[in-house]
Amino acid sequence: MCGIVGFVGNKKAAPVLLGGLERLEYRGYDSAGITVINNNKFETNKTVKRISALKEATENGEAICGKIGIGHTRWATHGAPCEKNAHPHLGFKGRFMVVHNGIIENYLELKNELEAEGVAFASDTDTEVIAHILEKHYTGDVFAAISKTVSRLEGSFALGILCVEQPEILYAVRNFSPLIIGLGEGENFIASDVTALVSHTKKVLYMEDKEIAVIKENSVDLFTASGIKIHRSPALVNWSVDAAEKGGYSHFMMKEIKEQPEVIAKTFEPRIKDDKVFFEGLKLTEEKLQSINRIIITACGSAYHTGVVAKYVFEELLRLPVEVDLASEFRYRNPIVDENTLVIIISQSGETADTLAALKEAKARGAHILSIVNVVGSSIAKASDDVIYTWAGPEIAVATTKAYSAQLIVLYLFGIYAAEKRSSADSKLLKTLLDEIRLLPQKISSVFEMEDTIKSLAENHYKMKNTFFIGRNIDYAAAMEGSLKLKEISYLNSEAYAAGELKHGTISLIEQGKIVIALSAYEGLQDKMMSNIKEVKARDAFVIATAIKGNTAIEKEADEVLYLPETHPLLLASVEVVPLQMFAYYVALFNGCDIDKPRNLAKSVTVE
Repeated sequence: MCGIVGFVGNKKAAPVLLGGLERLEYRGYDSAGITVINNNKFETNKTVKRISALKEATENGEAICGKIGIGHTRWATHGAPCEKNAHPHLGFKGRFMVVHNGIIENYLELKNELEAEGVAFASDTDTEVIAHILEKHYTGDVFAAISKTVSRLEGSFALGILCVEQPEILYAVRNFSPLIIGLGEGENFIASDVTALVSHTKKVLYMEDKEIAVIKENSVDLFTASGIKIHRSPALVNWSVDAAEKGGYSHFMMKEIKEQPEVIAKTFEPRIKDDKVFFEGLKLTEEKLQSINRIIITACGSAYHTGVVAKYVFEELLRLPVEVDLASEFRYRNPIVDENTLVIIISQSGETADTLAALKEAKARGAHILSIVNVVGSSIAKASDDVIYTWAGPEIAVATTKAYSAQLIVLYLFGIYAAEKRSSADSKLLKTLLDEIRLLPQKISSVFEMEDTIKSLAENHYKMKNTFFIGRNIDYAAAMEGSLKLKEISYLNSEAYAAGELKHGTISLIEQGKIVIALSAYEGLQDKMMSNIKEVKARDAFVIATAIKGNTAIEKEADEVLYLPETHPLLLASVEVVPLQMFAYYVALFNGCDIDKPRNLAKSVTVE
């Protein structure tokens, strides 16, 4: 979603702000802007183009003097993408400048109040209300004005605030939207994402809801909204700036696809000891696990798809009913949840608004909350009873690849861990699964050997109008993710179906030249999939199939086959998704799409 950066220090602010915004481009945006206080005046530059346009207009920021400033990348929610709606926004008396992530739910009420008092609005945004309310409550005390303003705002917001009458202080506010303070030597920062900070500092403070930060060149003070000072120790970011660079690849997405073997190894290696799974610090005791009679997995997008895979794995290993629910629907259906329900929350960013809302709903009903997230200190992590981090490192491309794969590994490990504690699965099976997990990095690396074949398939079919993914069991779960990858970065219509449902309506869409990607690696249902492939071939579809190496019978039906290394059926999705990721990448490449920053999408969706 939108991105915030802020800086106060002993050097020019504009180059720092622009560099931070560049590192936030992956989140998706449609406009951007920076404001610096220079000679006790605001100097603002905005664009509806890329950050590169801002850099060109300001000579990489060197043309702007001033050692304090704020910047923003906007993803439109209120008002069209245009320069007047781009942040930062100015208060009606010209004293306050604001950048904002989130949504002010009562902005219309506040706007009507302000307009009745004669305040004229220059934009269509909810953010401008904040700047004007600050002006209204300002009587010479900036902190008091911020505190009164925060008390009147409803919704989610992370704010960076400048007052021209205090040109040495950067203010920050957080409420249900992520905001981080970076601690430097003679300089300090704010950002909505640690990616914007790591080239400057690895020491950070994670702000909590309803906190106000007063940030100067050589000091940072945290307060409650009522002015009570807070003491909090900083945390250290455990990855380097190199992890946020392309490393010679044309796009972050391909770099992150190729990082999957390494990420998977980092996720499982510290957690397997003596053929047992260990999770440090879990409050989910063996006694509590024995009392669980139902599991609900809730997430959005690709994280939801990992949950679909986990349903098959958990039901096999734990012999418990498992429900997978879209987080955006969960809290609107009066869900059946109690103290014997384990709710697993999955989110790469740990800030997904719908998922966080589902978490709070489940927690209020007494469920034990286990979250699987990538970002330490994120809102979901802090609100959960237990957290398992994926350790995937920064994922820059909007379309997830390595975070999806890391989430799968954590889910496999948790399934094995819980099955051992509950004595619900054969110990030999659990050991076999651990042995197979250890081999996944090697197996995924072998899939990369098909890259030229996958690229050729994409080049031959990138003009396709519609694509259908079909599969059964875990193949179907992988098909859902493959279809999403294709549509989100290539903008082509793509749908995933359980293959057995073809005859219940979908097959009417199959005609000559349609592409059907048939996932057929789950060998227990091979005969059923062969029948489904015959059905679409009878209607002149072009079939690209996946299969386990050695299963040459499928060549009689499919036009092209991508062979995968032999893998335990419960772990198939980890291997099978990789060629689908690569196929989506090359289809988007041949269509000239903006692969890392697909239109209308954002990395972290922090509003409903």
